Amino acid sequence: MLTDAAIRNAKPREKPYKLSDGLGLFMLVNPNGSRWWRFKFRLDGKEKLLSFGVYPDTSAKTAREQRDTARKQLAQGIDPSAKRLAEKLAQSDSFEAVAHEWFAKFSPKWAPSNASKILRQLEKDVLPWLGDKPITKITPPMLLACLRRIEDRGAVESAHRAHQACGRIFRGYHGLSVVRI
Repeated sequence: MLTDAAIRNAKPREKPYKLSDGLGLFMLVNPNGSRWWRFKFRLDGKEKLLSFGVYPDTSAKTAREQRDTARKQLAQGIDPSAKRLAEKLAQSDSFEAVAHEWFAKFSPKWAPSNASKILRQLEKDVLPWLGDKPITKITPPMLLACLRRIEDRGAVESAHRAHQACGRIFRGYHGLSVVRI
């Protein structure tokens, strides 16, 4: 097992090198001085690597806990790198992430004033209520409640435009059928 002193005293070399910690965990010391925690494992006969972060942001104790968790997943037949990727994709499918991706893709074709209006409206009226939710979990009543908030302040035309923008965002998302209200 690596000690904290051994990690701190690891000097960069011309080429990256490894300091083994045990049970597949090692520290990769790069020529620029960065120190990355890595976990090497085999699954279906193939060698894979999983990164646990940079030292000192990720301590040796934390890296060992992550290694132990990954080893338990492997014992259960779960690929820890695939699991991490699936979790990351699930987070990136928030309505806000998809809306910003949609905006980045289509806004260059719009007039700058129109693009800023649409973005401002989404950020003001829609994202505070729907932004953190996975896009696949947003139901028509949830969208309707969001639009009713806009109507309740007397901005019926704004509610209509927000509905149109949300419809375009949902249609642009490939994994989802259109949410209709």
